[in-house]
Amino acid sequence: MFLIGGITQGSRELSYRAAVFVCGRCGRYGKYEVFMTYMCLSLFFIPVFKWNRRYYVKTTCCGSVYELNPKIGTRLARGEDLEIMPGDLSFVFGENGLLAWQNPVRQCQSCGYETTENFAYCPRCGQRLEERSTE
Repeated sequence: MFLIGGITQGSRELSYRAAVFVCGRCGRYGKYEVFMTYMCLSLFFIPVFKWNRRYYVKTTCCGSVYELNPKIGTRLARGEDLEIMPGDLSFVFGENGLLAWQNPVRQCQSCGYETTENFAYCPRCGQRLEERSTE
């Protein structure tokens, strides 16, 4: 007897009555897109068990991604009509795919030149740039 099974990662977009809001990151008008990610055990290509459900919100204005409070996400997945509040969100990715802890702009302490590149030395004055903190 053969069993065909596997573990995969899946995602599903959740229906959310999107209200227009002013984004705190970019200052533009946008809407929330809510989706869920999960791990799934399948037997004979039929999903049997899902675990590690996580809920995320993406803004349509600047593409920032936030992790949604699991309690709110579970209620949205059940089809409840809820309003997502800023306190329900934890920042994950920002505009241009930057992580929450990444600082996109580095400034030279000597001449004040600002750059988004990962230079070891300032392109304007040649002074060594301080390392970015990854904490």
